[in-house]
Amino acid sequence: MQPNLGPGEDFELLLERQVRDMQSKAAALSEALSAAGATVRSRDGSVTVTLAPNGALTNLELGHRATEMGSARLTAAIMSTVREAQRQTARSVADSFSTINGDGESTDMVRSFLPPDPPPDGDFAAPESAEPERTPPPAAPPARPPAPPAPPAAGPAPRRRPPADDHPDDESNPW
Repeated sequence: MQPNLGPGEDFELLLERQVRDMQSKAAALSEALSAAGATVRSRDGSVTVTLAPNGALTNLELGHRATEMGSARLTAAIMSTVREAQRQTARSVADSFSTINGDGESTDMVRSFLPPDPPPDGDFAAPESAEPERTPPPAAPPARPPAPPAPPAAGPAPRRRPPADDHPDDESNPW
């Protein structure tokens, strides 16, 4: 492959130009990625999550409604909000990469890792229900403890180790 040299340009200058271009792209990408985190609030305002550009959860806030939701619905609202924040963060990272690097195989590869879009209704949360959460019935009282095991049947006495002798030729034999 022939390098793309300008008129009167030598190979060393070409490499320096490419290095400066790569450094500029790397700095722009680093800046764009550092701003790629997302803060998302659930539709009803009960949950707000903040994600870092790498997808790590950095903040979780529960609104006043969260205490009224019950554990199953609150869990679903948190998960739905986190998923949306992950989608927004991943799209922001992919868009930043595409803007700086252009479209190509590497951008296609980055986009292949985007999380799936939400279902058509746009919500992963559990359906609203007027039925209150059910608590499990109390556990039955424990049954009587099992009887202790019977003592072992009388049998031969255990074998004992013979006393150690001071015979030098028996040093390798521990018995």
